[in-house]
Amino acid sequence: MKTYLKLLFLMAFISVNAQNSISGKITDTNNNALIGVEIHAQEIHKGTITNNDGFYELKNIPNGKIKLTFTYLGYKTVSKNVDLNDNNQEINLQLVETFYEIDEIIVSTPFNKLQSENVMKVERLSANKLQKLGATTLSEGIANIAGVSQISTGNSIGKPVIRGLSGNRVLVYTQGIRLENQQFGGEHGLGINDAGIGSVEVIKGPASLLYGSDALGGVLYLNPKKFASSNKTKVNINQRYFNNTLGTNTSVGVKSSLENWKFLARGTYANHADYKIPTDKRVTNTRFNEKDFKSGIAYSKNKFTSELRYNYNKSNLGLTEGIGLQSTSNDLLEPFQTIDNHIISSHNHFFFGDSKLDIDLGYTFNDRQEFEEHQEHDDHDEDEDEDDHDHDHGDEDHDEEHGEAALRMKLKTFTYNAKYHFPKIGSLEILSGIQGLHQTNTNFGEEILIPNATVNDFGIFTTANYTWNNNTLQAGIRFDNRKIDTERHEVAHDDEIHVFEAVNKSYNSFTTSLGLKTSLSDQITTRINVASGFRAPNLAELSSNGVHHGTNRFEKGNSNLVNEKNVQLDLSLEYKTEHFEVFANGFYNHLNDYIFITPTDEIEDGEQVFTYIQENAKLYGGEFGFHLHPHPQDWLHLESTFETVIGKQKNGDYLPLIPANTWRNTFRTEFNYKNWLTQGYTSITLESTFSQENVSSFETPTSNYNLLNFALGGDVSIRNVKFTGSLSVNNLLNKKYINHLSRLKNDGIFNQGRNVVLGINVHI
Repeated sequence: MKTYLKLLFLMAFISVNAQNSISGKITDTNNNALIGVEIHAQEIHKGTITNNDGFYELKNIPNGKIKLTFTYLGYKTVSKNVDLNDNNQEINLQLVETFYEIDEIIVSTPFNKLQSENVMKVERLSANKLQKLGATTLSEGIANIAGVSQISTGNSIGKPVIRGLSGNRVLVYTQGIRLENQQFGGEHGLGINDAGIGSVEVIKGPASLLYGSDALGGVLYLNPKKFASSNKTKVNINQRYFNNTLGTNTSVGVKSSLENWKFLARGTYANHADYKIPTDKRVTNTRFNEKDFKSGIAYSKNKFTSELRYNYNKSNLGLTEGIGLQSTSNDLLEPFQTIDNHIISSHNHFFFGDSKLDIDLGYTFNDRQEFEEHQEHDDHDEDEDEDDHDHDHGDEDHDEEHGEAALRMKLKTFTYNAKYHFPKIGSLEILSGIQGLHQTNTNFGEEILIPNATVNDFGIFTTANYTWNNNTLQAGIRFDNRKIDTERHEVAHDDEIHVFEAVNKSYNSFTTSLGLKTSLSDQITTRINVASGFRAPNLAELSSNGVHHGTNRFEKGNSNLVNEKNVQLDLSLEYKTEHFEVFANGFYNHLNDYIFITPTDEIEDGEQVFTYIQENAKLYGGEFGFHLHPHPQDWLHLESTFETVIGKQKNGDYLPLIPANTWRNTFRTEFNYKNWLTQGYTSITLESTFSQENVSSFETPTSNYNLLNFALGGDVSIRNVKFTGSLSVNNLLNKKYINHLSRLKNDGIFNQGRNVVLGINVHI
């Protein structure tokens, strides 16, 4: 990191001051000045807002083509490509009113276009919407996106599911780099705190062309918060209280920007007791706590911009074994997990006039420890002081208090990604790139879940985007290689020897994509995409050989597994007028050599043996919905979405872990009150989940249920301080229910009962 910072200072020293600037005035269609319009150039980390007269100015802009976005709540977003060459430009705009969501730049797709311009339909959820949902964790909040759900273990552990695919088939990106945190495990959660997240983008379908192996099912792309506008300093304090878990979440952030340098930092602490089910019982040891720290520094000048971000997250997660001891304590019981995660990312952009080069580097260090329940206690445990039981133990006391972790894995991952954007030829855009990673997994505990291993990825790709009239065509091709080498281990367990044989495998794959977006009229837009994807088998699928305590089964790997490959067809139709929108998204996903775990008749170490097999499969379904806000009641919104997915093996059997059909209906109002309460809102949502009868051979059906959720909030400004208050009540009627993807379903444990969440957000 020190070397990188020295390089930044060197670049700052040798750079020549850019003379380019962009200025102008923003008005509405009646030529009234708009105050507070956000103007942002994402590539160079620069932004500003219009003043009381609607004027703005951006200084020190590099030569070349820069994309600017002009966004303002209640008005249609405008995106403009500006070509600068040692000159100053004046851009005046009139923004047109709209009552739908702000149209944002989509970062997760190749050419970073507005959602309305994008060939691929990408779902986006802003930080403001996440806040209003009252979700306990980020994973729970994301599950409100149509086509997205989660495999959960209580409140603390959630794994994203996109259209029925999960685990290693869903690639997670944070800070612009891939997240690697042993995501193969059923009880391994997302491991990212929602504080400091600006928005979430979801690609529903194979995205291997841009991301390589593991993006077979889709991509969850977490965009960090933007830096402050030039010459601005902002402080944010956020406090939330969750009555169901007696939980608190406290977050403090600061960001400050000069013309060329930007800085931000945020610290967060969350603490939750066991969650309460509608019978007023608490699910023992679902308690958890989390510390999170995020920081970033950016520099931009002349033909070079760079951004360095760091995220440290420490999570302590209880692993429940059912409803037992009733307590509101926050002290973790055994078994539990302690996870330390460090993420460092470096994003660099070099501008060469009509072309540019992006270089992204990342390093992730994941230290996962699992402490098992002790069968016997040392004598000194009985003589502990009473005071030792009464206080909350700090994280640093875990090793001392519980001994060495039975399972400990350290995963180190270095990633690289370089993309070159060729000069634009008329309406044709082309980019090419290379991408890869080097990863090592090392065991330190007495038990071994997966062996010591080294993984190397390398991929090369090119993609092109061509626009004519109201049509856009996008196509691409990619080649990937993944090499996996593991060590041989012999582990003694209950007078038996479990052998992890060495695995040396290499996997290759070509993937392609083709998409067309066309506007049949001013109101009707259609998209059709065909893409192939692949996923190399992971370490657990290839080489596991022992009891996996998180899933209560003996798992045996299969070293003969081959690549999963799929081809997915997506069709999207949107009809939008000023006051009504309806959409239909359908998909058909054919998978060759789908890998899944299945039970056998064997028993080892007192647990049933499960092994990994492959079978061709298919998934199909879609998302459908509408959004109505009748004129002249523009403050009134009715939104409805329905999502469905069916997964089958070639022999007709159903695939496991397929979410039930869900229908969400939201009645929402927006209002301002006498200029002192702004952006006020109320909403009530009825979430209807249908029964899931299409289950695999080792699953059981799940009953239907209905949940009612309520929310209200708004902004109050006093001088230069803005207060955002929010109240949300999830499961308002305290309904007893079990989600089909809950890992506590087999024990008959209900999901969370009524949860009242109070939040206050202070912006200084």
